[in-house]
Amino acid sequence: MLLKKRAILLMSWLVLAGSAAVQAQENSSKLSVEKIMRDPTWIGTSPSNIFWSEDGKKIYFSWNPDANRKDSLYSVTANGGNLQKVSAQERRALSGTWNARYNRAKTQKVYEKNGDLYLLDIKSGKTQQITNTVERENSPSFSYDEKKVAFVKDGNLYLWTIANGQLAQLTDFKKGNQPAGEGKNPQRDWLKEQQLTLLQIVREREADKEAAQKQQKADNPKRPKEIYIGDKSVDNIVLSPDERYISYRMVTRPRNAKVAIVPDFVTSSGYTEDINTRTKVGDAQATFESFVYDISRDTTYALQVAGIDGINEQPAYLRDRDTKASTAKEPATKPAKTEARAVTVFGPVWSDNGKHAVMVARSADNKDRWILKLDPATGKLSTLDRQRDEAWINGPGIGFGTGDIGFMPDNEHVWFQSEESGYSHLYVVNLNNGSKKALTSGKFEISGPQISKDKKSWYFTANKVHPGEKHFYRMPVNGGEMTQLTSGTGAHEVTLSPDEKTLAIRYSYSNKPWELFVQDNKKGAKPRQVTQSLTDEFKSYNWREPEVISFKASDGEDVYARLYRPEKAVANGPAVIFVHGAGYLQNAHKWWSSYFREYMFHNFLADNGYTVLDIDYRGSAGYGRDVRTGIYQFMGGKDLSDHVDGAKLLVDKYNVDPKRIGIYGGSYGGFITLMAMFTEPDVFAAGAALRSVTDWAHYNHGYTSNILNVPQLDSLAYAKSSPIYYAEGLKGALLICHGMVDTNVHFQDVVRLTQRLIELGKDNWELAVYPVEDHGFTEPASWTDEYKRIYKLFEENLKK
Repeated sequence: MLLKKRAILLMSWLVLAGSAAVQAQENSSKLSVEKIMRDPTWIGTSPSNIFWSEDGKKIYFSWNPDANRKDSLYSVTANGGNLQKVSAQERRALSGTWNARYNRAKTQKVYEKNGDLYLLDIKSGKTQQITNTVERENSPSFSYDEKKVAFVKDGNLYLWTIANGQLAQLTDFKKGNQPAGEGKNPQRDWLKEQQLTLLQIVREREADKEAAQKQQKADNPKRPKEIYIGDKSVDNIVLSPDERYISYRMVTRPRNAKVAIVPDFVTSSGYTEDINTRTKVGDAQATFESFVYDISRDTTYALQVAGIDGINEQPAYLRDRDTKASTAKEPATKPAKTEARAVTVFGPVWSDNGKHAVMVARSADNKDRWILKLDPATGKLSTLDRQRDEAWINGPGIGFGTGDIGFMPDNEHVWFQSEESGYSHLYVVNLNNGSKKALTSGKFEISGPQISKDKKSWYFTANKVHPGEKHFYRMPVNGGEMTQLTSGTGAHEVTLSPDEKTLAIRYSYSNKPWELFVQDNKKGAKPRQVTQSLTDEFKSYNWREPEVISFKASDGEDVYARLYRPEKAVANGPAVIFVHGAGYLQNAHKWWSSYFREYMFHNFLADNGYTVLDIDYRGSAGYGRDVRTGIYQFMGGKDLSDHVDGAKLLVDKYNVDPKRIGIYGGSYGGFITLMAMFTEPDVFAAGAALRSVTDWAHYNHGYTSNILNVPQLDSLAYAKSSPIYYAEGLKGALLICHGMVDTNVHFQDVVRLTQRLIELGKDNWELAVYPVEDHGFTEPASWTDEYKRIYKLFEENLKK
């Protein structure tokens, strides 16, 4: 009997222990806001900053599998084996070398490290220090004959000869104005001529003086021409392959530009400290002038930008603004002028044989980008290609500086990217006759094009399979079939080995963060996983694979979105729409999102009965020019109507109650949330606007002027697009969250909106401020507080 009782007790204990273990497992996998918003090391840290050793035997990357305060440098062999942390000695030897410039054969490279320059012989591994100075030397590169290294110090160009260490200064840019000469003085000239005529000794001494000056000039080495730049600065200094020409750019900074100040209240000093940030859109901007210094002729001349095709063609919004102003009853504006528009010239890019050069020019209004052939002897620029967009120029490989551009192996064709077809594709243009050809085409985009070492193929990334997938491709150098080299659904960031036989791949899927893989450079080759980054705690939850769907917007455009659904959806349940930030971004894709906290929060919402929709609205990346520019002159137009159409989809297809839909987002997402709450109050019952732009006239110039032009010339676009003008429309519950030291969207934005809401007598809103946070929050406590408030907002207003 006693044994039986003990057996029963033992069985009871085992059942209880098992139940406790199950409960513990359930508790560890259950999500909460506090759990999600912790320091992200609880997830595991993905590998990043992938690069190969010079001999191709190792792959290096940053990683943090031990959840330390910072990432460490790790390495694996080319086949993915021997994973280990890099020693401090090896790490120091590598420091600075990944921004190096190579010679053509890639047997040597030069690089900057700690402000000094180094030359590395790759085969022997021998490193030679070129400079050891207090001043910083930077921008090293090989000369065309690869016998010298050019670099910049103190704003001037120098040339160091590898064989003997001789250093030559090639430019002499000087601050200030050239000293004024004595000039002509007829009275003094007459007296001097009289002395020379009357007195023999004067004639003899003057002749001796001239002979001495002539001898001194012959004995002294030739020095570069003194070029006085006033109060301007010089950048983009480039030496031509024949070492005859130096191109450079002079930058004029505006003196009267007003910089916004952000006060920092929580400081170690105990005093409020001011942070200088940026100007506001429409303020005076820097201007640029490009020149050539001809060393052999010891003369300088400006590049001839005035003759560029279409430089006088004003944007359509200026031609049409008087009509628009009349329609909107705006104050009269001055008629558009027809003088040449300001441009900035980038480059030059020289051909491999050193015979040809091209430059890229961009209009200051960003409506035009030109590919230009340069004649350095005259400074003449002739147009090879002009891309015009009445909205603004952008897109993969296009948006900044020269963009992706180079010479084909024949040195007679230039390759570049353009959105001419509506999607960013690869083009070539003939230098001699201007004929142009598209090497890729279709309703997809390419990025990161590079020509193989044997000059026979292209490598690039493209979203050809689906807008939300990125694969790596190889294609014949003159165009043809695109061979897909990667296979898994998601995104692949590929770094080729030096011999191009192996791919180092950073890969992720929608519910799987980035990991490192290696793969042979062959179609159909199987990738081999190198890293295992995720913690057991993260893996204990069954993270959803959000459905990537598409729907038709009200104007017929296809709109893509991520959809999260609760396991047990109820009829007429609540829903939340998330609005990602902008700056040209995509989030309805099939790889691990940079919005990983929001991804986890959406899983948490779905666990609690919400249907969540995350939309790639008009203005998002990945879908071509028309989607990118769909917000031109009206932010809060099609980008907002896409969300209204998404709300309709939730009601019609996913059994959501039309009275129980919320919306939230940060930055541009916060802006859209405000526009939604103010202009579509019957669609959205609650909204959380985080670090939101409230008035575009107070945002920066580089981003805003592309989309809305400038307020003094296109004030209607700003009035239509700024939530502060629509605040009287608020009906639902609004939460506003903002960091007080936000140097991007200034806290002033939300303060002005707050005053507007007070004056309008609105009482269904609240403002949460975060005293130590910039635009992107860093403190887990701030993230937790913010998202607890968001969840409370939705619980109280969408589950009534």
